[in-house]
Amino acid sequence: MAFRNTTRREFVRDLGIGAATMPFILNLPSLGFANSTQRKQRLVIMFSPNGVFPETFWPKEEGDKFTLPDSLKPLEPYQNRTLVLHGVSDRIQGDGDSHMRGIGCLLTGTELFPGNIQGGSATPAGWAKGLSIDQEVKNYLQKEQATRTRFGSLEFGVMVPDRADTWTRMVYAAGNKPIAPIDDPYQMFGKLYGRTKDRETLKSVLDDLNEDLKKVGSVVSAADKRLLDEHAAFVREMEKELKADKGNDLGHKIPELDPGIKRENDKMPQISKMQIDLMVNSFAADFARVATLQYTNSVGGAHMKWIGVDKGHHELSHEPDTNKAAVDNLTKINKWFCEQMAYLAKRLAETPEPGGNGSLLDNTTIVWTNELGKGNSHTLDNIPFVLVGNGLDFKMGRSLKFKNVAHNRLLMSMAHGFGHRITSFGSTNYCKDGPLSLS
Repeated sequence: MAFRNTTRREFVRDLGIGAATMPFILNLPSLGFANSTQRKQRLVIMFSPNGVFPETFWPKEEGDKFTLPDSLKPLEPYQNRTLVLHGVSDRIQGDGDSHMRGIGCLLTGTELFPGNIQGGSATPAGWAKGLSIDQEVKNYLQKEQATRTRFGSLEFGVMVPDRADTWTRMVYAAGNKPIAPIDDPYQMFGKLYGRTKDRETLKSVLDDLNEDLKKVGSVVSAADKRLLDEHAAFVREMEKELKADKGNDLGHKIPELDPGIKRENDKMPQISKMQIDLMVNSFAADFARVATLQYTNSVGGAHMKWIGVDKGHHELSHEPDTNKAAVDNLTKINKWFCEQMAYLAKRLAETPEPGGNGSLLDNTTIVWTNELGKGNSHTLDNIPFVLVGNGLDFKMGRSLKFKNVAHNRLLMSMAHGFGHRITSFGSTNYCKDGPLSLS
């Protein structure tokens, strides 16, 4: 190709296209901008709150022959790519109640600063003292040109409260520096493609780029031309999603909303799907190789009426185990969260790896976790960790049962899966036995 050895800036100049076209072409192997020889490994960490009901969540068996309980049934199509880890505990002590330490220490593996946020305990607390493992991995990947991406990491949310406090943040750029997730698909779309409008005035990103995309299409390989077309088709479909609420069939103009899509409890399924679709496309475009997906927050109180649950999630999590109706509803709730994980796995599995072999799921590991092991006891033992996908080269298709191992060791394993051989992460007190052996 005539442009194979040019820089990105030279390519834009010589072909006579605008810089706004770059998000669509950075991952086209035939242009030489993307690293097409080194495997692209990815990590997604997904959070849901308030613990689980153990009897309907944890497999009874250990090893490669196990049955997924009701809460995990949606993962059956991916059972041979699933790793269920029982007995991994958040052993971080210090200030803050269990909900606060549960989410603040979950990915950082370190204590909370003293602070003035009063939780359920007698000891108030502040933000976490260290960076989170997703940001540790992001920083590692961003150091090298071959693994560097446009954003490094993307933080997605679904109905995360507007307020900023210890209960609402799990991602940290450093100690005392929480990163807020973006839980509005409009805002995330604008971040990825540089344009944010409300649904009535959204002008297509592609309207300004069609001629430039045609120019690029004339100088890339046939495979890259297909990838470019697929990327543009996704953006067009997402614009349609954002312009009109498909759940509205009133036959009249939808009232203008700010920021666009209805950001409310009953829209959680729609927001979840949009965010997952945006995440998958951002991976296909190599915008980032690390992402988080946070559903509500620690102490999250969503009312999941779409699955027949009228009471708030947090309220239900406090009910005793003898309350069968509450147990059934908690199982339904966690099954719904598991369905979101399964949908993400499905989208990754059906998306070919651009410029590589297999699918995005072959190179991505999704980690679903929680701030508590069980809601009514507020225990930080047996924190749920369910992994799907082959991105970190762990041996999948297993149910493993540990004996109260510190979750710091699992965080270290995630870094090691990327070749980042850290010897500790978070509190060094819980790293002495090294990373968990999962390969």
